[in-house]
Amino acid sequence: MKIRNCLNPSQPCFSFEFFPPKTDAGVASLLRTVEELAPLNPGFVSVTYGAGGSTRDRTVELVTHIKQHTGIEAMAHLTCVGHTRDELRDVLRRLAAARIENVLILRGDPPQGQQTFEPVPGGFRYAEELVRFVREEDFNFCLGGACYPEGHVETASREDDLRHLKAKVDAGMDFVVTQLFFDNAFYFDFVERARRAGINVPIVPGIMPITNYEQVQRFTRMCGATVPMRLALQMERVKDQPDAVVQLGVAHATVQCMELLARGVPGIHFYTLNKSPATRMIVSALRARS
Repeated sequence: MKIRNCLNPSQPCFSFEFFPPKTDAGVASLLRTVEELAPLNPGFVSVTYGAGGSTRDRTVELVTHIKQHTGIEAMAHLTCVGHTRDELRDVLRRLAAARIENVLILRGDPPQGQQTFEPVPGGFRYAEELVRFVREEDFNFCLGGACYPEGHVETASREDDLRHLKAKVDAGMDFVVTQLFFDNAFYFDFVERARRAGINVPIVPGIMPITNYEQVQRFTRMCGATVPMRLALQMERVKDQPDAVVQLGVAHATVQCMELLARGVPGIHFYTLNKSPATRMIVSALRARS
């Protein structure tokens, strides 16, 4: 199944993102999480790609296992970091051989210790180049990509950020998924600006339920996402009460999703952090209301 075919505002799908654990015990735990979320009938799940391609093999193994053993459509992430064209071609061939039909193309973050991204000799500097490479090599993948409602932290302006996104889409991306955001106004404004710029592919909102106070502080510092003042004050009051943080995070994300669905998004992609309870509560509540 090509993911672009299930992104439909009249019947939006829910999807879940996981990251590859470093240990066998972590993999077993992740597969249990997938099993717990399977009854929610996700449109697809995705598995990220470790820094510098450090989880390349595990990413391929996990998406293959999920697709073959659960029947859930699985999408592999693929980044430019640390890879030559030949190495990327090899990964793509392995995914195609495993009958994986969907790949999320990203530039990737600079390896630890590097302030700026530098491609390896024979590699790619931009996600746009990797998208074009996949298309020129004649792989038949449905290609997704990332977009940034509040702007990428490395771009000078939101206009520059949109130009980069337009170049990726023009190179052959089929849909994009947003970075996490906590204020829907950023998403709706971004979609409006993207459409004016001639970007017409589905734009799937990415939602991360807050389940840990320190964790959300770290994420927002890294990616530049804004926490609304009211939510920040509420979080501050309950930061030492883990259960209350989860309840507040789930409630906020549920309200976000309700508004997004009411305004016609093609789907919602949940950043699960490899845990099922918060996402399961949100999706169950949304399904009950529909």
